[in-house]
Amino acid sequence: MAIKYLKKSPKTPSTDDSKTNEIVKGLLKEIEISKEEACINLTKKFDKYDGEIVVSKERIEQIDKELDQKTKDDIQFSHERVKKFAEAQLKNYGQDFEVELSPGLYAGQKLIPVNTAGCYIPGGRYAHIASAVMSVTTAKVAGVKNIIACSPPKEGVGAHPAIIYTANLCGADVILNLGGVPGIAAMTNGLFKNPPADILVGPGNQFVAEAKRILFGKVGIDLFAGPTEIAVIADDEADAEMVAVDLVGQAEHGYNSPAWLYTTSQRVADEVMKRVPELIAELPELPRKSAEAAWRDYGEVILCDTDEEMATISDEYAPEHLEVQTKNLDWFHKRLKNYGSLFIGEETTVAYGDKCSGTNHILPTKGAGRYTGGLFVGKFIKTLSFQRMTKESTKSVGAACARISRYEGMEAHARTGDVRLRKYGFSN
Repeated sequence: MAIKYLKKSPKTPSTDDSKTNEIVKGLLKEIEISKEEACINLTKKFDKYDGEIVVSKERIEQIDKELDQKTKDDIQFSHERVKKFAEAQLKNYGQDFEVELSPGLYAGQKLIPVNTAGCYIPGGRYAHIASAVMSVTTAKVAGVKNIIACSPPKEGVGAHPAIIYTANLCGADVILNLGGVPGIAAMTNGLFKNPPADILVGPGNQFVAEAKRILFGKVGIDLFAGPTEIAVIADDEADAEMVAVDLVGQAEHGYNSPAWLYTTSQRVADEVMKRVPELIAELPELPRKSAEAAWRDYGEVILCDTDEEMATISDEYAPEHLEVQTKNLDWFHKRLKNYGSLFIGEETTVAYGDKCSGTNHILPTKGAGRYTGGLFVGKFIKTLSFQRMTKESTKSVGAACARISRYEGMEAHARTGDVRLRKYGFSN
């Protein structure tokens, strides 16, 4: 295999993990001790916000009246598509069943939604309206009874009005003006008179992701959704301008958002490396600073000899978002195995999936695409098994259980079979 790094990143998505872990542990400890008071104080400290934590019905009604109709229509557009896709996933996800495994032995499964979901909606640098759609809508379609949403507040305002409007539209029962570690901890521990979350979902910065990782076990999590990533597979037929624009579109998310290009075309590689800094320079200050750092520290351009090499290196990276802009689209669709979400052909782009095309944008990062997909209705649903038996079936099942248990040295286990065999008139 001959691959060449025309641009190699000096950092990896895990570069800051140790420092982040120490900070998050300290904050979680503080909240564990002081609970709501700590959340309020940390929100004052980090967000300069000193208002209501639980968004009131009056505030929701006020936003509904003040938000412009075009914004409402666009949010509804996104909601309808995400909801429709989630409903299709649920329909094709699975069903309750019972099967007779042997005479008199019946086993089955029940699909039961979790009781309470905590949906984190980023709102620090940008107002991530679409994240509210992705998380709350999917939980609602799955049948979750209690949906708690939280989003970082701004000084004197609270969470972004469009985020509050969206979360309410999509079915959130409670909305909290909390962000970062306090938001995650409040939903986990059932603070502010809410039930504790059974699962936490939603993207966020490295502190949000680390808080979810640390708390996993006490609460379920959707996946490890750290800083966003994009990779593009491109051959010589790709439009280099489109490739460059799409890479920058994700790099603007944050200083540590990786953007990778795998290509068999020296021309595409050269044009993209020239255009990306130019496109970044044209951005407003906030996204420009983020994209500059992301491309400098995390951007990569990898030149490959063959389609197979591009597919192999892509599967090694397991990018969160993966675009394929090649002439051989069907081959890549069948060949690629590791990614969060796939965007096939230049007609689609990560931005569409991020905002409104229907698929979920809460996706695995840091290589987690090797073992999990993104958020979908199944993340909110427990697949529970059950069994029932006739007395007659004990003759075979009880005897086999007792013998296997004794092979393992578990005598008390074996006796649970023995006692039933004797009671029902069978010998072992």
